[in-house]
Amino acid sequence: PADFVLVWEEKLRPPKKKRRRKLPCPEASGDRPGGRHERWQRKFLNNLRNAGLLMEKEETLSERKSIHYLKLSAPWDVLVYYAEELCLRAPLQSSLGQAPEAAETPGPRTPVPGSTLVTLPSPGPSALACFLCRFLGSDSRDSYFTHTQRQRIVYEILARTVYGKRKCAEIGIDRLLNEGVYAAAFPLHEGPFEMPECEASAEALNPRQVLYRFWARWGCWCRYQPLDHVREYFGEKIAIYFAWLGFYTAWLLPAAAVGTVVFLAGLVTMGTNTPAQEICESGGQFLMCPLCDTCQTWNISEICPMAKVGYLFDHPGTVFFSVFMSFWAVTFLEHWKRKSATLAAGGGRCGCQAPALLPEGAGNETCPSSSQSSLQSPWQGPSGQKCPAGNALKRHLRSSCLLEISLCVVMIFLVSVIMYRGIVSVVMYHTGNAVLMTQAGNIANISSTLVNLALILLMSQVYTSLAEKLTRWEMHRTQTLHEDAFTFKVFIFQFVNFYSSPFYVAFFKGRFVGYPGQYGTLLGLRNEECGPGGCLIELAQQLFIIMVGKQIVSNIQEFVIPCLFSDWQRQAEGLAAEGPAGQEPPRWEEDYELIDCEGLFEEYLEMVLQFGFITIFVAACPLAPLFALLNNWVEIRLDAQKFVCEYRRPVAYRAQNLRHRQHSWEPLLTLWKQTKTSCTAFLIAFTSDFLPRLLYRYEHDSQLQGFVNFTLAYSPPGYMATNHTLCRYKAFRDANGNYTLFYWKLLAIRLGFIIAFEHVVFFFLRLIDWLVPDIPESLELKIKRERYLAKQALADNQEVLLTVSHNSASPGPMSVPAVNLQPA
Repeated sequence: PADFVLVWEEKLRPPKKKRRRKLPCPEASGDRPGGRHERWQRKFLNNLRNAGLLMEKEETLSERKSIHYLKLSAPWDVLVYYAEELCLRAPLQSSLGQAPEAAETPGPRTPVPGSTLVTLPSPGPSALACFLCRFLGSDSRDSYFTHTQRQRIVYEILARTVYGKRKCAEIGIDRLLNEGVYAAAFPLHEGPFEMPECEASAEALNPRQVLYRFWARWGCWCRYQPLDHVREYFGEKIAIYFAWLGFYTAWLLPAAAVGTVVFLAGLVTMGTNTPAQEICESGGQFLMCPLCDTCQTWNISEICPMAKVGYLFDHPGTVFFSVFMSFWAVTFLEHWKRKSATLAAGGGRCGCQAPALLPEGAGNETCPSSSQSSLQSPWQGPSGQKCPAGNALKRHLRSSCLLEISLCVVMIFLVSVIMYRGIVSVVMYHTGNAVLMTQAGNIANISSTLVNLALILLMSQVYTSLAEKLTRWEMHRTQTLHEDAFTFKVFIFQFVNFYSSPFYVAFFKGRFVGYPGQYGTLLGLRNEECGPGGCLIELAQQLFIIMVGKQIVSNIQEFVIPCLFSDWQRQAEGLAAEGPAGQEPPRWEEDYELIDCEGLFEEYLEMVLQFGFITIFVAACPLAPLFALLNNWVEIRLDAQKFVCEYRRPVAYRAQNLRHRQHSWEPLLTLWKQTKTSCTAFLIAFTSDFLPRLLYRYEHDSQLQGFVNFTLAYSPPGYMATNHTLCRYKAFRDANGNYTLFYWKLLAIRLGFIIAFEHVVFFFLRLIDWLVPDIPESLELKIKRERYLAKQALADNQEVLLTVSHNSASPGPMSVPAVNLQPA
């Protein structure tokens, strides 16, 4: 069977008329790109033959091009050699001809809410920690190695094969794909995913059909994910992603339930909000100061609807929910550590795998020349010389400077959106329409958030491309270091890109307004004040638009657009094979029509950004976990359908460490856990009215009677003379614009609340981290038992082999023969 397929295309040229003078073919010249590509391809294939791979060539003619398929397969000797080098694990037999006791997979499967009522075929026996011994099934060479193991070994050979000059880093299939020598390189799917017309049992289906039937269909939304089958078919890295996504979705259930209850509680008790009732019943009692330099005074009773709606996002229940989400985030991450350790032990992964080296020096750029001698190192630059430490430091400093410039560009866009919001508010007010004048702030906030979302989505693509180029330019030594640096850059970009506007509304908007006659300005415009319903309702609007809008656009980009592009490409290039009637096209042609898998980086990035939205700003939007839960239910099925039905089969990469090697996302989630606590404390203390109301209840009235009048200050006398009227504004100031004693008491309470909140949460965080071990005790016992069984089986095998050899030997001095061990 074909383990891997290489594809290259040749355009079909129309026949030309004969000429008197025969000119040389341009592609025959060695200096032209076509000639260079031909030489690379020829040398690459020769080296693959020398490595022992078997080849078979197929060709398909479409309307405008000739498509060549080279099917690669590895013989038994090559598979055995690379299996030992890659430390592949295999089931070990306890004695010759007998199978070992099956090791149970520790812990339950990672749940998506619901339970499965179907029985899946077994993915195969588990592996024991031993590499050089007798393995179960090693006599059957055709079926001993799985398809996943075979294509993993073949890809390892393709990644190491030289096609040009080694000192120029002309190594590996990945760079050949970047150079355009090959159009694609992919392993084959194990048959079609469509179900047979007649009803078939699970054992009669191929692995791809099993995944489609029990995982990728929309009807499986309430079942557990078959993670063992996903790991066997797609590899550990993809299985890790779906395990984490399923675990995260299951943990969103309690958060969504509590958030929904808190929101409904605020909706039921909305009528008991005394400050909102005072605003609605005030009439013309409170004449407010103008919102802009050219605006007129207005009555606070005009914002009655917004005052009522603002209570939904700013009541005691939201404070409780914020505290709950702080402990939820801590508990979720601690339990994921235990779950990841369980999955690592159940998956049979090896802990001795070294990080993959980058033979291309992480890029195609030329390493600067140095006086040092050329070193044959796997992390050399394409020039064959190892970059000195000083040069590497310069590259990192230049990369950091470009990173800072990019962050400054984000801040420029933020200032532009702020100015846009102020201009729209003034324009809406001067229309003269009563509705537009009253809702000017909401219209400006919603429209500016939509503009900000468009800028975020546009700049996200630019930032990701820039981060990738900067990381490759830095020329990291290993693939792990390369992924860590790339992840850090993209995370910094996207953190500032997505969260700059919510951070501004939550912690800066309305803080530097000043007072009538002494207003603060930014670029000639008055600093923004919080809207009629407060800054929390504006923050909730921004979170809803950015979070839900990002999820909708991402689902369209990940599923709808690739499907349309695949259909268009299939029709435009005429790739549909025209074979005999009733005969399906070969598997390699069908797989070539599928979409190339671009990895899991964007999937992890989307989930990490979502985790930040539902933890940092959850005090302003209790329904955020519910939106995340609904999105993730859809996300699991969309991603499963993409991998099973729409994508070419990706290479089954191995994970060096299950807990840390998720593109380094777990340390970033831990950083969210620390940041979320401080942000929640500041949000409750300075943005919410919870503490001002609490202090007013203690000092003045427990029913909040007169709270609105207490929070409104009178404009200074000079400002009254300029505007010929006396107006009010929201602040704790006296008639001269100085802060009152209540303001300083409130400030002390706010700072004390932040300190107390952070210390309590961090104390329980450390307590949970200390009480809950990262590896369950039962799992440690199973790991020790597995190691013991492996050692015992190895000893039994060696004893049996020595006994058989001694009995079959001729009489004479006893000699110990060499034991023929089969590595795998």
